[in-house]
Amino acid sequence: MTALKQRLVRLIDTAGPISVAEYMAACLGDREAGYYTTREPFGREGDFITAPEVSQMFGELVGIWCAGVWQALGQPQNAVLCEIGPGRGTLMADMLRTLAKVAPAFLGSARVAMVETSQRLTEIQQKKLAGAVPSITWHREIEDVPEGPLILVANELFDALPVRQYVKVNGRFVERLVTTMQTADGTELGFSAGAGSIDAALLPPRHAQAPDGAIFEAAPARTALMQRIAERIAASRGAALLIDYGHLETGFGDTLQAVSKHKPQGVFEKPGEADLTSHVDFAALADTARAFACRTGAMTQGDFLLAMGLLDRAGQLGADKNEAYREQIRTDVERLAGPGQMGTLFKVLCVSDQKSRIFPFDPSV
Repeated sequence: MTALKQRLVRLIDTAGPISVAEYMAACLGDREAGYYTTREPFGREGDFITAPEVSQMFGELVGIWCAGVWQALGQPQNAVLCEIGPGRGTLMADMLRTLAKVAPAFLGSARVAMVETSQRLTEIQQKKLAGAVPSITWHREIEDVPEGPLILVANELFDALPVRQYVKVNGRFVERLVTTMQTADGTELGFSAGAGSIDAALLPPRHAQAPDGAIFEAAPARTALMQRIAERIAASRGAALLIDYGHLETGFGDTLQAVSKHKPQGVFEKPGEADLTSHVDFAALADTARAFACRTGAMTQGDFLLAMGLLDRAGQLGADKNEAYREQIRTDVERLAGPGQMGTLFKVLCVSDQKSRIFPFDPSV
């Protein structure tokens, strides 16, 4: 039993069951034993590999997208290039290297801002990006980012924000809670059904047809962050590129999952020592952004990367290289954009101000 699991058991035995959101928040963000505060999760030696770690092509193409947004905004001299949840800084490093080549005027005038809550990861990012541009600032909240037209990127951020789960019991969706239970091996954590229910207006239209046992996931923390991003974009112009695994239509299903050393684990197996995430409801995020007068567009990661020129870039990287190198590039392309891999599992949502038409999400561009 991990130290965090012991504390959670004591908490639940004393104060009663907790929500799935509270459980996720503790597992990922506990100051003493949380996953992101105590571990190095990224890369082949960690627990999972993000797209920027798969290949430099990912960050390069996102960088080209940022340059296109700057052009669509009219090349403002006070633009802010921002990444939220920058991990080890790999994505931003590839973006900045690309922008220095394709849009030096943008990079020369833009202010670069990183939004990161972990001091440990901030220090890693600062070492990674040292000397990349004259000045990069770090912030804990998006509200602290400098004013100006915003060009924002977030890769695999929303999946780690806590969700609440609701299970249908006797025709009603009641909150799914985390509780303790006695087993042959001792006290363990498990799920139970609570008494509180969700407002039916927040459920998908077909919720009445869902069978008992169906799970619906709501994410107030994701909605709140999307509101803050959309408010900023609507007020100062700009666009955001949000990339994560999830679904383009709201539906039902238990997507809570834990991963350790690149392998799935039970969500209660090692609290604080395994990555804990759930799929992102991109339809809900888009609805939130449109409520703040923003334009939205969404597609799969594969479609986005192919539209941005993934195959051409792969060909450039493979030119004059040996066969083993070219084969690795082909493998990386398939992993990033192939069906059944990140290409279809991951989705890309663009949120922009009303005036801006952003390629490749607006067919009129």
